[in-house]
Amino acid sequence: MSEIKVKIKRLPNSAGLSLPRQASRGASGFDLVACLDAEVALAPGEFKLVPAGICVEIPEGFEGQVRPRSGLALKNGVTVLNTPGTIDSDYRGEVAVILINLGNDTFTVRRGDRIAQMVFTQVCRPVFEESDSLEDTGRGAGGFGHSGL
Repeated sequence: MSEIKVKIKRLPNSAGLSLPRQASRGASGFDLVACLDAEVALAPGEFKLVPAGICVEIPEGFEGQVRPRSGLALKNGVTVLNTPGTIDSDYRGEVAVILINLGNDTFTVRRGDRIAQMVFTQVCRPVFEESDSLEDTGRGAGGFGHSGL
């Protein structure tokens, strides 16, 4: 398994909260926790920005992806609205998560709750070459369910 060095800055209001960490040795995601001064209620269908209390310095050529936690989604219908959210290598602001409640009941987010996970991936930079035609394939332009259920 390869490693990258990611600098992390704890913000003053995050004292006492855990830094991102893996839930298990084989986990690819690092849990992000809610850095709140007061509880936040999410009514069904409602979304809110929840701060994580940290800033990160991701090396150029990588990105951080903010993804939902499966247990939160299954048990409560709460997920990340713009999944995966992207943290670019040149972003230095506070990491925050747009949570949405797709469940039937109001969900309360409390300080220190694990709200999402962050996964680091390498980014490719394409060199676009304009063309009047593209190579044919068996699939062609078929998309959006063209292959059936």
